[in-house]
Amino acid sequence: MRRLVLAAVLLVGACTSGPVPSEVIPREAPVPVPAGASTVTAAPTTSPGPAPRCDATASLRPGPLPPAGQMPAGSAMDRILQRGRLIAGVDQNSYLMGFRNSFTGEIEGFDVDVARQIARAIFGDATKVQFKVVTAAERIGVLQRGEVDVVARTMTITCERLKDVDFSAVYYQAGQRVLVRRNAGIAGVDALGDKKVCVASGSTSLGNVVGRARTLVSVPNWTDCLVMLQQGQVDAISTDDTILAGLAAQDPYTEVVGARFTDESYGIGVPKGQEDLVRFVNGVLERMRADGTWAETYRRWLGTLGPAPQPPVARYRD
Repeated sequence: MRRLVLAAVLLVGACTSGPVPSEVIPREAPVPVPAGASTVTAAPTTSPGPAPRCDATASLRPGPLPPAGQMPAGSAMDRILQRGRLIAGVDQNSYLMGFRNSFTGEIEGFDVDVARQIARAIFGDATKVQFKVVTAAERIGVLQRGEVDVVARTMTITCERLKDVDFSAVYYQAGQRVLVRRNAGIAGVDALGDKKVCVASGSTSLGNVVGRARTLVSVPNWTDCLVMLQQGQVDAISTDDTILAGLAAQDPYTEVVGARFTDESYGIGVPKGQEDLVRFVNGVLERMRADGTWAETYRRWLGTLGPAPQPPVARYRD
């Protein structure tokens, strides 16, 4: 009996010698597209005729900062003080600039720390801030409706936007570049002519690449772009290098390529007509530059990009 079992085992072994190849069944289900994705054929505009011209990055000169907890009566800062918290519009999808920490649930990043410095100057407590998550396309609307006191969300100062909201002086100087998969063979923006490129709706990045790529796909958040790139639905992502650095840090199979082809001057958005708050925020930014807080914040969040540069020099129109 044992001889028969052994023979059977040897026979099976002879028939199945070597590894048995696995059958790979291709996926037939279509790759899902992010909610709100759309194809873009022209640069968005909010007004007819040529774009307005102005000295966009010249803001209002700050005066001396009042002591924390002692804001001038009737000022925008006093109203915030009486409420008990600053309300700041921020991102939660831009790693390094404004993102949600998956371990703590807290929103963190360079922009978030700038908002905390404004709260610290008003209350003497950097934690007295309520964050309202907004997409790029929602930034102006939440300021106009008074839903937030400030927006700190990689927001480029432009003459078009200055018609609807006010801005602080420049607190960060970025520039638009391109993110691709490492094996894509794309060297920069000039190689996008026959490619499909992802951008976020409501961003200046969108208008900057219209006409430079075969197809543009607009999505609500930059993380949507990263998913589409990983799934092969787009060939590249193009936006500010700060945002691209955060995306690349999340996926080692991607890289930022090419030189900057725009200048993106970030400002803190403030509701139109609140000049006292603009001057106050500019005072906070001046203090951050002078006491090393700006450089410390850069090293904390963007140190992987290299040594902290000099902060942008503030420009004022009065």
